[in-house]
Amino acid sequence: MTTETIFRNAKIVLENEVVHGSIVIKDGKIADISEGASTIGEDIDGDYILPGLIELHTDHLEQHYSPRPGVTWNLTAAIQAHDVQVAASGITTVFDCLRLGADEDGGFEKGEMSAMSSAIAAAQSQGRLRAEHRIHLRCEVSAPNVLEHYEEFVDDRNVGLVSLMDHAPGQRQFQTMEQYTLYYKTKRGLTDEQFNAFVARRKMQSSKYSDKHRQFLANACHERNIAIASHDDATVDHVEESKSLGVSVAEFPTSLEAATASHNANMGVLMGAPNVVRGKSHSGNIAARDLAREKVLDILSSDYVPFSLIYAPFVLADEVEEISISNAVAMVSANPAKQVGLQDRGRLEKGLRADFSRVRREAGSIPVVKSVWREGQRIV
Repeated sequence: MTTETIFRNAKIVLENEVVHGSIVIKDGKIADISEGASTIGEDIDGDYILPGLIELHTDHLEQHYSPRPGVTWNLTAAIQAHDVQVAASGITTVFDCLRLGADEDGGFEKGEMSAMSSAIAAAQSQGRLRAEHRIHLRCEVSAPNVLEHYEEFVDDRNVGLVSLMDHAPGQRQFQTMEQYTLYYKTKRGLTDEQFNAFVARRKMQSSKYSDKHRQFLANACHERNIAIASHDDATVDHVEESKSLGVSVAEFPTSLEAATASHNANMGVLMGAPNVVRGKSHSGNIAARDLAREKVLDILSSDYVPFSLIYAPFVLADEVEEISISNAVAMVSANPAKQVGLQDRGRLEKGLRADFSRVRREAGSIPVVKSVWREGQRIV
């Protein structure tokens, strides 16, 4: 049975412009978009219609699964709690980050993350979830056991993105010992002796494992047609390595030099939406707004605050002269979809999935997500 719904009197955010008009939804897809006044359909009262947001990197599920040190929550309950916040933020497709490879920073035991992936798939099939959930494997390439953990996902068809990370001292995010000391010694209360032993161990592991693990995982992803992300690239040499591995998403480059080189190499430069909202990085690296002004920012992720993904595009459009609301919304919809090969969503365009949200936003205020639809079905 054919079903058709019309929404009128809306500011419809297209990839390159905003039009005031109507959008027609039929059988879960966008059937038509027309500009101008109409008396047919539900009156949106001048609110925005945005494409469903696509989240490539969120650690938020982990906060629900392990809300306190040493405490783990029921898997399905954690997933549902995470899903509610994601969907209510206008996110209709989310790549949930699962950490592989344990080190002295903690991590998870073998089997924990594969159990989480299975629970996500089960919850999805049972109709428990509002957003569509996919898997992003965050692989700590310097960890001795990362490949052992990855083996549990070789048949998991829900894996759509793999990031290659090295958090050892002197690498990527922690190029200076000042940053590393603050993060690992000061915050964790390690003694000098404990910290020195920890640093020596992590440097040895990085030297021994990182290169071969990075290459193995990149090859495995190419064989399975899984998108690859670099993580915290800081130099042009890092970017050249990422290019050689076939990386399509450059997550959180730590310098303008690395971000520019990544963007010019057609990698989607991804930065945190909380960075945009706050106006700075929580770890002292480059501000996302600066990359936007240089026109080398392509994708935003909510990272650790789901609502930041709907909030940040409006902040960018307000604060960065070079960025329009269409440009900013593309960073959370069309651009991430393109970089991970999702051709059926991410834009408000005839024939694509009817994933969209109704958002009310007065000038200069925090946006309000009024309703969200996925494949034409209202989920919020």
